[in-house]
This record gives sequence, structure tokens and C-alpha cells, in this order.
Amino acid sequence: MDTLVAALNAICDAQPFVTSWYLKDLVGGRDADRGGHVPFPSASTRKTSIMMAVLRAVNQGRLDLETPIVYEERLREGVVSGTFKFLTPGFTITLRDALVQMIVISDNVCTRMLLERISLVEINDFCRSVGMRDTMHRIAVPRPDMPPDHKLEEVTTISACDQGLLYDLILRGCTDPAAAAILGCTAGQCAFAIEVLSWQKLRTKIASQLPADAKVAHKGGTGKRGRMDGGIVFRHGAPLYILTCYTDQVPLQMPDGLPGYAAVFDAMGRMSRLCWEQLGGSPPARLAA
Repeated sequence: MDTLVAALNAICDAQPFVTSWYLKDLVGGRDADRGGHVPFPSASTRKTSIMMAVLRAVNQGRLDLETPIVYEERLREGVVSGTFKFLTPGFTITLRDALVQMIVISDNVCTRMLLERISLVEINDFCRSVGMRDTMHRIAVPRPDMPPDHKLEEVTTISACDQGLLYDLILRGCTDPAAAAILGCTAGQCAFAIEVLSWQKLRTKIASQLPADAKVAHKGGTGKRGRMDGGIVFRHGAPLYILTCYTDQVPLQMPDGLPGYAAVFDAMGRMSRLCWEQLGGSPPARLAA
């Protein structure tokens, strides 16, 4: 683990942007982090806690996954993320389908549908109750004209350790009633959350350099100040590690002319690949940054 931590930090140190990460070895049980409790803009990684807060409300009988929701014209106003904004309003989906679309394609029309049925106060209460002390949900959908130098207080913020804690609880909640109880969910709901997260279609970050068939239950994000991702990586059907990564102050263009986000994708991909090889028994990769 010490060698792996040094290699992960070397990748981060070589970048002109700020990177924070949290790692848990799910085989050996050790964990480590880099600035793990520093709040970062969450972007769409916030949607994992939104999903779990919704499932808690379902378990409490306050929401029903089969509730029909009409896609109205007003729901796509100011929305940037997702595909529903391109569709003709007037059709109906269920709350469950909105939840799935929020995760797998990060659709913000669907996010807005959900946040009209569960408040930010409830979501923040959920986060506090499970121990996510660095997290604050502030907005339903980010405004499209948010400048790259926006203040942290204008968006939802989260830390790498908070997000790692949430994934750890969801995973343990599948088999441990005590962990599921902390989330206010059932074991079946935790298993459903893992399944939905594994349907994620945007694999440009921590999943990008893993085998194409590797199961990764994760949720990424695209912010004006950086990119982020985090989730649970499985190997041969068994959970191998949890990795969450957050970046900030990412330049529009790197010194070599490539977009800054491309450097983030490469760095996160290499970090996750190192974890895959070092924790999973593969031949070691070259550890240089």
C-alpha cells in the first residue's frame, strides 16, 4: 500500500492542477487519502447521495419508485447535462427511471424531477446522518452560465473521503444490516444502487484504463473548475477497491496544447490502473508519473 500511495501521489504531483483522492483496499482493508477531507466542487458525483437519499425516502414510505412523472417543457430550461433536454416533452416515466437516468447518463432533467420530490434539506440530513461531514448540497441543477472561477459556496461541495465513505456503506449494506441501517435503506436497495452505478455509461476517468469488461459501480462529474469520479471497482465479481478522485483549478489548455480535461482523464485512468494492478495481483505497471 505504501508503494501504491507514493505512486498515486507522484501522478498528482506532476499535474498543474489540484487533485484529492481516497482509496480503500477492499481485500486488505487498508485505506489512504490525499487531502481527503478538503471540500471540492462535487459536480455530478453528488448524484450518488441524491440516489441514496431517495431510496431512504422510499424505504420510509415517503416516496414510491413507481410514481409516474410527466416530462414537462419547464424541466429542461437551463439544463446542460444529459439527453432528455433534446427530447420532446409530454411523455411519462417513473421515479425509478428518473433515478436510473440521473446516474447512468447524468441527466439533469431527471435530477430536477427527483429534486422536486425530495428537498435539499432532506438530502443534507441524509449526508449528515451517515457521517458525510464535508458535504453540502446547495443547488438542484447548476446554472449554465457558472463561471470557471465560481466560489465553492455557489455549488454543492464534497470531499474524497466523504464520497469514499458513502460507497463503502452502500457496498457493506448489501450484506450487513447494520451498514444498511445507517443509510436508512434495505440490503436490496443497496444492491440496487450498486447495480445502477455499474450501468454508468461515462467511463472516461477511473474506468478508462481498466479492462473493458471490468465492473465499476461509479459516478463521475464535470464541473467548471475540474473533473471528478469515484466508485467501487470489482475483479472476478468481487469488490477490489474504492477510489474517489477530485480535481480543481484545471486549466483549459495544458502546456502541450491538449485540453486540461484530457490530462485529468489520463491521470485518473492511470491512478485507477495502478490500483487494479497493485491490489489485484497483476504484473506491476511502471510507477513513474
